[in-house]
Amino acid sequence: MSLQVYGIPNCGTCKKAFTWLQDNSIEYEFINTKEMPPTRDMIQDWVKFLGFAPMRNTSGQSYRALGEQKKTWTDQQWIDAIAQDAMLLKRPLFVKDGTAILVGFKDEAVLRTKLGI
Repeated sequence: MSLQVYGIPNCGTCKKAFTWLQDNSIEYEFINTKEMPPTRDMIQDWVKFLGFAPMRNTSGQSYRALGEQKKTWTDQQWIDAIAQDAMLLKRPLFVKDGTAILVGFKDEAVLRTKLGI
């Protein structure tokens, strides 16, 4: 199994996920989205598997800075916005064997199921 985890190192939720993965001896590759932002094509692929709404980081400064117009944006406008500012992407985002399987980390059981363990 190949597992990539997209996020930023100082994100509290990412840190919890990293700890859980390590405690469960699950190998993963961390991709820092500040240093290596996802491409528009990657984001589009993730949207196909996860849907768009769960992928938006609605609690960050970047989201608040968008103003009221964000309420009427299409999926394509959101994809473009995330491609320009990776801080709009909810973290962490898990990609297993090239397929986005989960965004966020609230329930260990959900991740366990998505990983097939």
